[in-house]
Amino acid sequence: MSGKRVPLSVLDLVPVPSGSTPREAIASSVRAARAAEAAGYRRFWIAEHHNARNIASSATTVLMGHIAGATESIRVGSGGVMLPNHAPLRVAEDIGTLATIYPDRIDLGLGRAPGTDPMTARELRRGGSDVADFATDIRDLQRYLAPVRPEARIVAYPGQGTNVPMYVLGSSTAGASVAAMLGMPFAAASHFAPFQLAEAIEVYRSGFRADAPTATIDEPFVMVAANTMAADSVEEAEFQFSVVQRMFLDIGRGGSRRPLPEPVRNPEAGASMIEWERVKATLRCSFVGTPDMVVDGLERFAGETGADEIITVTYSHDPAVRIDSLTAIGDAWNA
Repeated sequence: MSGKRVPLSVLDLVPVPSGSTPREAIASSVRAARAAEAAGYRRFWIAEHHNARNIASSATTVLMGHIAGATESIRVGSGGVMLPNHAPLRVAEDIGTLATIYPDRIDLGLGRAPGTDPMTARELRRGGSDVADFATDIRDLQRYLAPVRPEARIVAYPGQGTNVPMYVLGSSTAGASVAAMLGMPFAAASHFAPFQLAEAIEVYRSGFRADAPTATIDEPFVMVAANTMAADSVEEAEFQFSVVQRMFLDIGRGGSRRPLPEPVRNPEAGASMIEWERVKATLRCSFVGTPDMVVDGLERFAGETGADEIITVTYSHDPAVRIDSLTAIGDAWNA
């Protein structure tokens, strides 16, 4: 049965629960990566976010190296590096160094958003995030990671010749169009931005250019993201998933992204109908229940989207709950 299923991966934001510290959160993510490796997940990606007290993944490539060093075979990547914040040469040097230390294990997912609020984005001091700049930066990255050209006056070293696999991340048709134009894999951020998912996939597949000079694959490749939480009972899974619901309720209110809240039985309490409907719509690509229920839901999701891979996101206040959920889903998926 598992041979018919698409690969399953993990996207990690290094969540910081209330009462915890970034150091503890990073240690928890290391344990989660080891659990994901043991359960047969293909990749473990780290997201880039800034100025968020509930997320400790601002130094994405540093964390990638830490995770790769603590595991043996699982692919480790960025989900993603936010290119508006970084010069392509600097990214190539960082990723190229990782690929030199951990050959054939490093992925580079690339995003167009800054991964933060406008004020913090200005402090990161780079530039804008329009589609044209994004595509240009990706082309530059490809050049720096490709074999050295005789005429090149600037070389990413380490980096040049590592040919690290790259993925274009997107939450709308804009990212999908860039991935299609460049002939690269597309990873949809459907775990928090599901509203244009079907349209984005269609834009990507219909516009995919295998003949583009930048093409890295012969056929379209779509990765979709989903929130997951598995437990021994539906009631317990729903209880633990309330952490995510409360977090997005707070974000929708313009909250300060406080550390992850504790789970509650009635997360909708105190929310208006409009607020709660918005949370449910935002999190509609979520699968919560027993491991078999989650696996069934993910199979339907893969079938509906035609996805080539699913990357899962799991938040919990208790790090052990996240690891138990990852393990149960991975074991059931790969059984």
